[in-house]
Order: sequence, then C-alpha cells, then structure tokens
Amino acid sequence: MNDPKRGRRPWLVGGAVATMLMGANLMAENVLAVSQVTYEKLRVFSEVFSLIKQNYVEEVDEKSILYGAIQGMLKTLDPHSSFLTPEHFKEMRVDTRGEFGGLGIEISRDERGIRVVAPIEDTPAFRVGIKSGDVIIKIDDVNTVDMELHDAVKKMRGKPGSKLTIQVVRKGESKPLSFTLTRAIIKIRSVKWREESAGIGYVRIIQFNEQTQPLLESAMAELAKKSEGGKLKGLVLDLRNDPGGLLDQAVAVSDAFLEDGRIVYTKGRIAGKDMSFDAQSGDLAQGAPIVVLINGGSASASEIVAGALQDHKRAVIMGTQSFGKGSVQTIIPLNDGSGLRLTTAQYYTPSGRSIQAKGIAPDIVVEDVDVKDKKGQPRPKEADLKGHLQNAETPEKASSPAEGSNGEPSRPETEPVKEKIKEPKSEKESAPADPDKDSRKEEGSGEQNEEENLDRITGHVKQDHQLQRALDLLKGFQVLESRIKNKPAGSRN
Repeated sequence: MNDPKRGRRPWLVGGAVATMLMGANLMAENVLAVSQVTYEKLRVFSEVFSLIKQNYVEEVDEKSILYGAIQGMLKTLDPHSSFLTPEHFKEMRVDTRGEFGGLGIEISRDERGIRVVAPIEDTPAFRVGIKSGDVIIKIDDVNTVDMELHDAVKKMRGKPGSKLTIQVVRKGESKPLSFTLTRAIIKIRSVKWREESAGIGYVRIIQFNEQTQPLLESAMAELAKKSEGGKLKGLVLDLRNDPGGLLDQAVAVSDAFLEDGRIVYTKGRIAGKDMSFDAQSGDLAQGAPIVVLINGGSASASEIVAGALQDHKRAVIMGTQSFGKGSVQTIIPLNDGSGLRLTTAQYYTPSGRSIQAKGIAPDIVVEDVDVKDKKGQPRPKEADLKGHLQNAETPEKASSPAEGSNGEPSRPETEPVKEKIKEPKSEKESAPADPDKDSRKEEGSGEQNEEENLDRITGHVKQDHQLQRALDLLKGFQVLESRIKNKPAGSRN
C-alpha cells in the first residue's frame, strides 16, 4: 500500500528537529538579484564588523560575531527559522537517529525563556513531572531569556548519569518550580499500542520518526490478530502531545487509513517548489471506525494526519484544538559544516485549509480536566509565539476538495460538538493499564506508579476522560451497526 520511495524523503516537520536536507545546487537555483540598496546595507555591516574588530575593548572571536549576526538576521523572520553552527548541525543529525544523552524534552522559544512543547514519554523529564506549556527560565542557574534554542539543547544534553537543575514557570503556580534531573540515554519508541476491549484497539504515536510506519503496521497486525475474525471493530489513534517529526511518516500514517485522495500539500513563495502527497489503495483498519485524539500539544505532523483523516471523513477528531504549526522548515547545509533552518512553505489539508496559527478543530470537543483546573487558561499555541507566521489561506481553497469527494468540500461547515467532562467521582478511579510500564523502570530512577505515569501522558488527574469518551463513541458505533444489521425485514425506519 505504501510507496517505498517515501522512506527516502528527508522532509521533517515540527518538534525540535528540522525538515529537508538540500544541496548547494538549490541555493544556486534560488539566488535572487541583489539590489543596490542591499549592497549598501552589506557595506554598513562590513563597516560595523571592521570597527568592532579594530576598536572593541577586548580581542573578539570573528566566527562568533559572524554566526551571531546570522542568527540575529534569522530571528527577524519567524520562531522556527534559525542558524545551525557546525556543532548544532551535527546534533541535529543525532536527533534524527532517535538516541542521545539528555532529559527528553521537546522545546521551542518563548519571550520569557525556553518553552516546553511536550516531555517525551519514558524520559527523566517525563518522570519528574515536566509539563507541556512550562517555561524553562533557568538551566543550572543560567538565565534562558536570551538563550538560543540550540544552546538550551546543548546544555540539557550530556553524559548519561550526570545531573542538572532546571527552573520553570508554570501557569497556576505562584512561584517558579525547580527540578533536578539525571540525564539518561533517550531512546524514543515512537508507537505504542494495546487492546482496549474486544475488537477495539488503541495506538499512540509519540512522535513521527523513521520507525513510526513499520511500528504502526506491526501494531495494526497484532491488534487485528487479537480481534474476532482478524478485523478490528474500532480504533483510537492517540496523537495528544505529539510534537511532530518526519513529514514522510505523517504521510505514511495518513495513507495507512486512506484508500485514495490527497493527504497534504505545501505552498511556498518559489514557483515550482510546491509538493503534494496522495494516498494509495489499502486501509490497515479495513474500514473500521477511527477516533483520533488531539490536544494543544499535537503539532505539525500530528496535525497533518488529523487534518487528512478529518477532511476525508475517515475519522472523528476528538479532544481540544491542536497547536497550529502549519509551516515547513528546510535544512540547507552550508560550506563550513553549518546549516540553515529556513521556513520555506506552509502545508495545507486536502480541502485547502491552512492550519498555521489556527490548528485543527476537533469534531467533538472533550476538554482536558487538568487544563480547566489551571484557572481556565489554555496551554500556549503557535499563535502565542512571537513573530509567528500569519495564517495565509490559499486561493485554491474553494477549488481543492479532497479527491474522490465528488466536488463537495471534505470538511463539513458545522460547529464542533462540545462535551463537558465531570470531575472524577473518587480517587479510586483508575486509568487504563499501560502495557509498557516495565520500560519505565530505569536503573537508578526508582519505580514510578503505573497510574501516575499514564496520568502524565494524558494530563489528567485520575481517569483519561478523553480516551473514555472515544471508547464510548466506538462502542456506540458497534451497537448502532449491530441493530441496523439485525433489523427485521420489512420494518419501517
């Protein structure tokens, strides 16, 4: 079903990693004519550099000054464009392998410091209780207000077993919180799964990396095998707090549940560089109903999947509004071993929706109890980031329905259903069992209560209400299907 060539597409979206490796030939293709005004400004830059070098009170490091100037230039663009020094560029390549010594936090820039997009499951940060939306204001007593994202990553990474302390500001807390963490080898297993009830499967994608598609296929095969007749009756696809990752994996996951039609397309400023991805026949769920769970920590690649399945009416999207990162970054290697991470396009759902700074709106809104407990303040989104790209709806929107929809827009123009969630009745309510609890017992970390660990995945106090509502909906589909199937012949509607 899936195109094997997709595995070679080096596009990435979202998270703390980059998006597409490109050669110097692309830079030559896209060189624009430099105006006389630009030359004059470059002369001013050269003049300032010379004055600093000749007159500054101390001898300066030329490379540091020039790299800093480039970084400053990129800061004027958007929160996701940045310069990668040779050291940072090597670290980025380590990221793509999915194994490194560190804390396990996906981060982005914030005016006050470094913002936590989401802690990575089964990591030191996850276990001590770092939460999505926390703002890291100090790393080992070093203020992060003016700290570059890559410098923060560098400080948080290190030899497994070594310790560091971070201080965070959290909404709802009157004073900063301090956490001492022990670095560990961060190995990210991107997909986890279990059977929730007879015939209903649960698949959680933690992030989109190179192992996501094969693990998803293994998950679906195992779940189908456990189901009566070798076919699932329903599936919950959990994308909550998934910060993104590889674009080709987002395409592959969407393709896994779609028979045909457009999955996602990109639009940038340079003509001829736009890309479109289409589904091929085959559905791993064999037509079983799907509920996709999203929340404010679901970003980029997660939003591609949710948007594609929503536009094709293949799944019901449940939860809360997603993060809203609808931009694509390109990584361009430079001659000295450094790299340029540059925002080059925005991506669009099959029906032509740009979700940049807007996010995916769920079909059924099920609030996160923990969010409501924090004085009703929602977690930060892409639209809250300083200098974020504005949402630019494509002119093709009116004429770009998903393929196979007979010209009708794939996204119904209706308000989402809103559902209120009651507080847990008692402390005895427990979350569903986690089959991967043993992987959380790392040497020297101490055992964590299984229920507490799962609560941190979902952000809930005792019971995963969003997951329970998804299961209720799927069970309702089963009851309805059974009654329709067993309806007496000749009976009236």
